[in-house]
Amino acid sequence: MKSRLVALSKEPAKKPAEHERRKIGWSTDGPIYQDEIANRHRNHVVEMALRDIADAQNDVDAFIAQYDPATRKVPRIAAGIAERLLAASRAAEALQTIEAAEHKRSDWPELEWEDARVAALQGLERSGDTQAARWSCFERFLSARHLRDYLKRLPDFDDIEAENGALNYAENFANFPAALVFLASWPALDRAAKLVLARAEELNGDHYEVLSPVADALASKHPLAATLALRAMIEFSLDHARSSRYKHAARHLQECASLASSIADFGKRESHENFAARLRGKHGKKSSFWSLVT
Repeated sequence: MKSRLVALSKEPAKKPAEHERRKIGWSTDGPIYQDEIANRHRNHVVEMALRDIADAQNDVDAFIAQYDPATRKVPRIAAGIAERLLAASRAAEALQTIEAAEHKRSDWPELEWEDARVAALQGLERSGDTQAARWSCFERFLSARHLRDYLKRLPDFDDIEAENGALNYAENFANFPAALVFLASWPALDRAAKLVLARAEELNGDHYEVLSPVADALASKHPLAATLALRAMIEFSLDHARSSRYKHAARHLQECASLASSIADFGKRESHENFAARLRGKHGKKSSFWSLVT
C-alpha cells in the first residue's frame, strides 16, 4: 500500500491535449481547468494518506518528507512536525524546526506554534527560556493559559506577586476588548468593572461575543459596569437597525431594568429611566423592537 502511494506521488500529472481540456472557472491567473483540480485533489489525498501511514508507523522522517522545505516553514506545519519530533525524543530538531518557521504577521497569535516552542524548550530542559516563552505569550496575547502555566512553576508567594503584576499589565493593555475578556474570565471582576467604568466610551456594542459574557460575569457584584456593557449592545443594535439582534437587545434592556434596583448611585451616568426614555425618543418608530420589550 505504502509503496504504491509513494509511486503514485511521483507519477507526473496527466494533462489532456489543449483542445480536450475543460474550463470550469477563472482566477486572477487565468482559466481554471478541470484536470488541474483533479490532479491537485489526487496529490492532496496521496499526501494525506502517506502522512497518516507515517504517523501510524511512528516514522517522523517519512512524515516530514511529505512537505517541501517552504511548506515546513508555515508555523502550523512546523508545530505539527515539532510535536512528532518531540515524541521521538528529538527536542533539538524540534526547536530548530520551530525557529525556522516564517511568520507573516508578528501580531497574530499562532498558539499552536507557541505551544510547540514551549514544549521544545521544555524538552531541552531550558527552564528559564521555557518560562520566558510562557510569559511572552501572556504579554503579547493575554493568554490566560500560558500565564497559569507560568505561575504554577513559580516558588510559593512569588506567584502571588507575579499574578498581581500580570493583572496590572492586563488592565493597561492597549487592546481594550482583549483586556476586558481576560480580566472577566480570569476572573478579576473588580478590575474588569473598573476598566469598563474608566473606558466606557470604548465599548463597542457590535462585539456582543465579548460584552455579553462580560455583562453576565459583572451583573452580580458590579451592576453599573454590567449595565454599561448591556447599553452598548442595545444602542448599537438600534442605531444600526440590526433587526436580527432586536430580540437580544430587548432582553438586554429588561436586564438593565432589573439591575437598576441594585445600583445605589449612577453617578454621571444616565439612570435607567432616562436611558429608556432617550431610547424611546430616538428609536420610538422601531416597533419591531418595542413589541419585544415587556
